[in-house]
Amino acid sequence: MKSIYNLIKEEVREHSIVKNSILADSNPWKRSHYVILAEVIKEELAQKEELQNEKKFELGTSISHITLQRFFESDYDYKTHNDLRFLKTLDKICIFLGFKDLNSFVKKAKGDKVYGESWLEKDFAKDIVYKYCQKNFEFFKLFPELRLDVFEDLIFLESPFIERIRSYSSQLCDNGLKLFTNNNRSNFEIFDIEIVSEQDEMIVVKTQEFWNLVFVVENTDEEYIINELDAQIYFIKKIDNVWKIWDNYNPNSGLLNNLIQKKP
Repeated sequence: MKSIYNLIKEEVREHSIVKNSILADSNPWKRSHYVILAEVIKEELAQKEELQNEKKFELGTSISHITLQRFFESDYDYKTHNDLRFLKTLDKICIFLGFKDLNSFVKKAKGDKVYGESWLEKDFAKDIVYKYCQKNFEFFKLFPELRLDVFEDLIFLESPFIERIRSYSSQLCDNGLKLFTNNNRSNFEIFDIEIVSEQDEMIVVKTQEFWNLVFVVENTDEEYIINELDAQIYFIKKIDNVWKIWDNYNPNSGLLNNLIQKKP
């Protein structure tokens, strides 16, 4: 998504309102310029149809100048720029630019082949994997409720991957496990993410991931700890012009189920 974020920055600078303001004559922008930009965006968003109903309460109609400065002056980072709060900020910036949301902007950029469709898709594949890891952590937080629907935007629901998740997770939920998150006891890190193979309808992404998870059994002192660093491989498929995860190789998949089964 790095190319998309750079393109958003360019589009903001080229926006007619920005070009007809004091901002057009200033480069680079300083703190005071971001204060002006925040006001310009706020005034424009207040008039946008997309933010007249419930979405107004979901997203709001303002962006702090600090957030804007951070976005324009910082290099792209998977953790920072895929945080849910930051994605909402990007939604608002894209609405300011005349789009329905960030996804609409991405589709337009890919349609125009601004950076080349292949380049964008490869970058987007990494983004899908990072978002999956975040969603997987949220998925664990919902235990012992099994909520496979949280993956519907990232994994094909007819895929073998979703079936494996269903299989091992249903056993964990049946055992009454809950993720213990107090004092950041449970967390994860992605140390590396790279494209290892690219075909017309399949992109393979390799990651180095560290998962530190503490599960407890409801209403007991029983505790299980997963502390693993491993390489995972994701197979991202294009079906009906939509890219989602189709399969995954994880050497430690189902590890917690085995720990429970071996318990004396």
